[in-house]
Amino acid sequence: MSVVTIHQAKTNLSRLIEKASEGEEVIIARGAKPVARLVPVGEIKGKRQPGSLKGKLHVGAEFFEPLPGSEQSGWE
Repeated sequence: MSVVTIHQAKTNLSRLIEKASEGEEVIIARGAKPVARLVPVGEIKGKRQPGSLKGKLHVGAEFFEPLPGSEQSGWE
């Protein structure tokens, strides 16, 4: 784990991201006080595929009906 100041983080952001992606935790501090932690996001699971929910979701006709007056006034 390494601790860097905000100024150092701005100057060396690419290097710090590389360290984090390799598993090292990087703490960013304002002066001596830690304020943020740079860690890897982790592995993204699965691949998004457009249309994969087609036919699985249903929106009923009531969805398109006007809201009741009391609820409509809350949106205005």
